[in-house]
Amino acid sequence: MKKKLLLLIGLIGITLYLPALASQSGQDNPQNTIVYAATRNEKNALKSAKKYAKYMHLSKQAIYDQLTSDFDKFSPEEAQYAIDHLKVNFNKIALKAAKSYSKTLHLSKQGIYDQLTSEFDKYPPEEAQYAIDHLKVNFNENALKAAKSYQKNMSMSTDAIKEQLISPYGDKFTEEEAEYATQHLEN
Repeated sequence: MKKKLLLLIGLIGITLYLPALASQSGQDNPQNTIVYAATRNEKNALKSAKKYAKYMHLSKQAIYDQLTSDFDKFSPEEAQYAIDHLKVNFNKIALKAAKSYSKTLHLSKQGIYDQLTSEFDKYPPEEAQYAIDHLKVNFNENALKAAKSYQKNMSMSTDAIKEQLISPYGDKFTEEEAEYATQHLEN
């Protein structure tokens, strides 16, 4: 009887001790789920995902698509592992992409939003909106740079340039931004 009691006390102690030990050693595993070592391909997919986020400013979906593309050829499970373990702020990544589009393509606010949510960039609307809300850009200057490009490369008239700048099928600048641009074009 005494041995059974000691055994029972020991089992209770172990039962109480193991979860405490697990929670001390696995702060990042609060559900006490089984954690396995990543495969080489999963680690490589994660490395690639980090580079795509940092240098190319790709959205979560665009990274997944790239990892599973014919170029990278990771399996869907390996790509999902990378996405699940990627520790980046996609709002900030979207903002970096927005800055790049503004600087290189001189897009309007609506043009940047449309590009971020496009089939190419695939940012969710809330991340694209975050980027727009935090983007510090002079859209009058973007409109002027776009207008100068139309004038120089396409020899367009001032009226045609203004129409292109405000067109819902074109640049989507505001009326005020297009007016600023056309007023500051060189003759």
